[in-house]
Amino acid sequence: MKRTFSLWTVLFAIAGTFFVLGSASQAADPGKSSAVAVLHPTQGNKAAGAVRFIKTQDGVKIMADLQGLPPGKHGFHIHEFGDCSAADATSAGGHFNPTNHPHAAPTVQKRHVGDLGNIEAKADGSAHMETTDKMIQLEGQNGVMGRAVVVHAGEDDLKTQPTGDSGARVACGVIGHAKQ
Repeated sequence: MKRTFSLWTVLFAIAGTFFVLGSASQAADPGKSSAVAVLHPTQGNKAAGAVRFIKTQDGVKIMADLQGLPPGKHGFHIHEFGDCSAADATSAGGHFNPTNHPHAAPTVQKRHVGDLGNIEAKADGSAHMETTDKMIQLEGQNGVMGRAVVVHAGEDDLKTQPTGDSGARVACGVIGHAKQ
């Protein structure tokens, strides 16, 4: 009987080790903790770049690097569909808004999940932004995976419904799983 107990103890220990290793590999799975959208210009525009999303304890960190934008502020949103196939990116639909809230600034609690405010381009057309958003998620009800990031021609006024009056879409990219 002592041997049986020892055999079961060894089997449980081995099973526990595989469980822990399996859980650790899931926690480190880059597909579950980071995403990227590679933005391409819409017809007649030059804006392009990449936006990274990294899941953190504080929310989702968003890091955007763009080039080819006219200087100034540009509306920066997550749109409902991961479809940038239309020449003007209207195939991406409207702002991602699963909570049915009005358009607002990214600092407002009741806003579209996709409302990320503005990204500002320098005189050379480059733009960099880093922020952490507590509302968006990579997966789930507020999940952005498979949706689109859209950059607009003008500044988002953060109040006009439902889009912020930020004008035409100058770049679009689909959000997908990324290596960390």
